[in-house]
Amino acid sequence: SSHTPSPSFSRPLSTPPNQGPSLAHLVVVHPTVLLSVVDHYNRIAKDTKRRVVGVLLGEASQGRVEITNCYAVPFDEDDKLPNIWFLDHDYHESMYGMLRRVNANEKVVGWYSSGPKMRQSDLDIHRLIMRYSPNPAFVIVDVSPKDRDTGIPTEAYVAVETIQNEGEEPQLSFQHIPSEIGALEVEEIGVEHLLRDVKDTNISSLTTLVHNKLVSLGGLLGKLQEIHTYLSNVCEERLPVNPHIL
Repeated sequence: SSHTPSPSFSRPLSTPPNQGPSLAHLVVVHPTVLLSVVDHYNRIAKDTKRRVVGVLLGEASQGRVEITNCYAVPFDEDDKLPNIWFLDHDYHESMYGMLRRVNANEKVVGWYSSGPKMRQSDLDIHRLIMRYSPNPAFVIVDVSPKDRDTGIPTEAYVAVETIQNEGEEPQLSFQHIPSEIGALEVEEIGVEHLLRDVKDTNISSLTTLVHNKLVSLGGLLGKLQEIHTYLSNVCEERLPVNPHIL
């Protein structure tokens, strides 16, 4: 079997054509994964501008990716030179080998970043992960959501080949796909107990209900403003008409 070279700083990688499973069209992230990513960030990068990176495990079937587990991977990057980064894939291979002995059904299905935004080096990192999964998902997890945020704390992407101009070689680019939070019954029970532990018992149920209504209305207002901005841009021809969005 081929041996992956020792970890090194980023360099152009030859990427084989997408083969195997079809591209994902939905990513389902389980609660334990979110907890693990937040814990990873709090241990390594809290109160800094750094981000953390790790590998996502689970199962993929018919375009649906169930992410049930993950683990942190040593990672560093140069703030001033975005093309310079380091990901210890020897560590990844060692961790994955141990986890496979525990649960052979969990395979590499992608990787995560604490973001909060996409970085210039992400496509190169994605190409590296493609060595272990033909069509991996890339998930950005918001580890510091704002109080008014009502959406789920994940943004998911897959890499697709696109041709910018006729006659040019196809280039990889990220395409956004829907993501949602899903849980097994045992996970739901665990999350309910966790929420009971962190709930402030000094706040009345009426106060909680009013707060939840305000948060929901704030989220609705944000979505309506987003729709208004998009439609205004279309009407003023700053954006093309997209039938799928309309």
